[in-house]
Amino acid sequence: MDERVIIFDTTLRDGEQSPGASMNTAEKLRLAGQLEKLGIDVIEAGFPAASEGDFEAVSQIAGRLKRTEVAGLARANRNDIDRAWQAVRHAARPRLHTFIATSDIHLQYKLKMGRDEVVQAAVAAVRHAKSLTDNVEFSAEDGSRSDRDFLCRVFEAAIAAGATTVNLPDTVGYALPDEFGELVRYIRQHTPNIHQAVLSVHCHNDLGLATANTLAAIHAGARQAEVTINGIGERAGNTSLEEVVMALHTRANRMPVGTQIRTEFIYPTSRLVSMITGIMVQPNKAIVGANAFAHEAGIHQDGMLKNPMTYEIMRPESIGLSASTLVLGKHSGRHALRTQLKDLGYDLSDEELNLVFAKFKELADKKKKVVNEDLEAIVTEGILRTADVFELEYLHASAGTTVLPMASVRLKINGRLAQDAGYGNGPIDAAFNAIAKLTGTSSELLRFSISALTGGTDAMGEVTVRLRENGLVAMGKGADADIITASAKAYVNGLNRLEYLKAHPLQEAAML
Repeated sequence: MDERVIIFDTTLRDGEQSPGASMNTAEKLRLAGQLEKLGIDVIEAGFPAASEGDFEAVSQIAGRLKRTEVAGLARANRNDIDRAWQAVRHAARPRLHTFIATSDIHLQYKLKMGRDEVVQAAVAAVRHAKSLTDNVEFSAEDGSRSDRDFLCRVFEAAIAAGATTVNLPDTVGYALPDEFGELVRYIRQHTPNIHQAVLSVHCHNDLGLATANTLAAIHAGARQAEVTINGIGERAGNTSLEEVVMALHTRANRMPVGTQIRTEFIYPTSRLVSMITGIMVQPNKAIVGANAFAHEAGIHQDGMLKNPMTYEIMRPESIGLSASTLVLGKHSGRHALRTQLKDLGYDLSDEELNLVFAKFKELADKKKKVVNEDLEAIVTEGILRTADVFELEYLHASAGTTVLPMASVRLKINGRLAQDAGYGNGPIDAAFNAIAKLTGTSSELLRFSISALTGGTDAMGEVTVRLRENGLVAMGKGADADIITASAKAYVNGLNRLEYLKAHPLQEAAML
């Protein structure tokens, strides 16, 4: 490879801005460790000025990671920058990332500032950040809709003030690939000191073009790509890390630039993000979707049997999918379980392993084979949950063609046992009604989905719910061999996430 593209992952910041995707500190720490294993160059760990919870998470991540740069986002003001620095200063490689909008529509309606004022604010912010660290990134929010000569002016001033990276965001996903590539070329040609900084891009997917725009920018000379795992993020999401990395990996003949991403950890990382956020990956999602390496058409299957390259442009093993799946059973021990969990991206402590092992043995007594999807469900249930206010202790449901569906539920609420019953249109509705009565919550069920994690009539069922209460939205997930129990677990998990959000209110986050 002639050059290297820096991969800047903002799953923990912009990705978390997906509705219902808020993560607690423990979840962020676990994901940050996996991102470092994946080989990410820079992790944007959060927006420290947004809340105490965000500050604490960024601070802990900064103290935990050994190799990866840790960035904190800050608006172009001293208070935000100081707060971000306090959070990242203990990192092995800290970065401050400050931004201000540059498009005329943002200047007129949001900032109510003139262009000269914006340049002055950008310079002051970068200079202050530079007084704290040599590693400073400046972003021109809504850059794709900004006057390109003004962009060059702002970037020149930011670099002169000490920025070592300047970022061009397509904040609202408005750009088309040819024009975005041309804009990158224009900036490189008309910003006199651009060679003194890395030119970065940050694209959103409102028109489904985030990956295409990012690749066009890299082809035009950008050397940092800001991405998220599974493409999660504000509105329609961000540029997908796996798509950009594997496009560069697969089409090196046309894009002679590389990354230091360890691609074999892409799939486990994708699964971890899905498990933590509760946002399922659509089956036809490129690279990491369930159908990405599946072949049903007879012609395709015939070609695959003769030579996989007839219908696959990359090997599933290259992203961490194994052609052979290790199947565990009731006779498997802790060592085999720990090894398999590590391969899936879960590096558990002894205490966590013991908890998962006990759940694994329970399931192994019910199922003949326990496969990877089962293990991930167990980890989600036992390890990755939020600190629980509500805990499901007991559930009994009855339903049929001649009886009124009823559910009896016992919950532990802040350590205190409470029990009640409810009726509904079916056993799941009855269980939800009983749980809502016990918890005293009035959340609205926005989404309810069921999927089988594995094949067979004894498959683990996974339920995902999306709840809304007082403007807060949270995902809940539950898995169990019994789908009614899985539904109750998901509902309780969602209520716990809502309680977490109530206790950790986020201020308005920045949208690059």
